[in-house]
Amino acid sequence: MTMAACGSVAAETLGFEASQAIPTAKGTLPKGLFAAKPTAPLSAKTKQHLVHSIVSVTMLALLRPANTGLEASARMPEILVLGLRLADGVQETTDDVIELIASQRASGILFAVVRTAEHEGTTREECQFAVRRAIPGRAGHTPTFRVFHSAWEPAGEMFLDVNGATMDELWASLCSQTILGSTDFADLDARITRAERIRALEAAVAKLTADHKRAKNPAQRNEVYAKLHKAKNELAALQ
Repeated sequence: MTMAACGSVAAETLGFEASQAIPTAKGTLPKGLFAAKPTAPLSAKTKQHLVHSIVSVTMLALLRPANTGLEASARMPEILVLGLRLADGVQETTDDVIELIASQRASGILFAVVRTAEHEGTTREECQFAVRRAIPGRAGHTPTFRVFHSAWEPAGEMFLDVNGATMDELWASLCSQTILGSTDFADLDARITRAERIRALEAAVAKLTADHKRAKNPAQRNEVYAKLHKAKNELAALQ
């Protein structure tokens, strides 16, 4: 069987087994399929991105209890791995297209986004993982979703591990690999919140340090220093 591919990225290059791969003959999905049944009105901007920023949408792998050996989960019966090929000149993942596609499927989708990027005087194929995940909120409220990404890396260096005992744990692990670079699926929402707070504090410390150096008024310097000291202490407690 020839595996479906998005550029040079296929189920095999990502580390999945042949039994989990989609054959080439069944891999291509028409872009119009997603515009035909959106869960919300399709904006002109998203339609433009779908038509002009995305070259192709390809099913690369489908993970199920039968081909992973994991316990079935009612909330996550299967996980689809989709390849999105960006058009030449498009360098960033179009999150609205990720949102459009992922919102139409109850089960999880992991996106392998592929682009051509300049590197050391030439070009190379790069890949980025993306997932759409609900942001933790109060029970009973409509969930809010957000698209998360991994860093861009050479396409041949992007791998995923099938980790966990259940399909729910596998989805959490794939999200963790994308967002945090770790296969650990435990307490994922709390770990995401912590990582994002650390990034915010690091940015605040950098800004406040620069503000403190520029401040000429003693009262202003003291005010900035107090904020800087507080941010550094919180950062140290989280790291």
